[in-house]
Amino acid sequence: MFENKTKIYWGKSLNEKIKLFFGQEYFQSRIIRWLFFSGLFFNLVDWALLKFFLRSGAERIILHYNVYFGVDLTGTSQSAYTLPFIGVVVLFFNNALSFYFYIQKERVASYILLLTVLMAELSLLISVISVIIINY
Repeated sequence: MFENKTKIYWGKSLNEKIKLFFGQEYFQSRIIRWLFFSGLFFNLVDWALLKFFLRSGAERIILHYNVYFGVDLTGTSQSAYTLPFIGVVVLFFNNALSFYFYIQKERVASYILLLTVLMAELSLLISVISVIIINY
């Protein structure tokens, strides 16, 4: 029985698999789609801004600045990429939890989790912009 289902799944093309995945009830909700793709968009903006403005090299850059103590964290330009990576982890984890709660008919919890992703991505975007401004 299990072998028969895996044949059906693996026999489909990638386009059919994507349509099958996004055709679920979870992605039919406009609120879910808007919150998920907004969070994904802001995460991609984080990656693009860092790629465009920070040049890879051995030079040290300022990663954190405090008005009371001044520069308190420096590192290579590759260290700045931890900010959007944290955004990817939060996006994946909260989306998986949101999907679970949506299936369990807890719609409000699902929306709150995805709204949290959006707020986290906006906060990380502000952090990325501040790292770029500090270093220019």
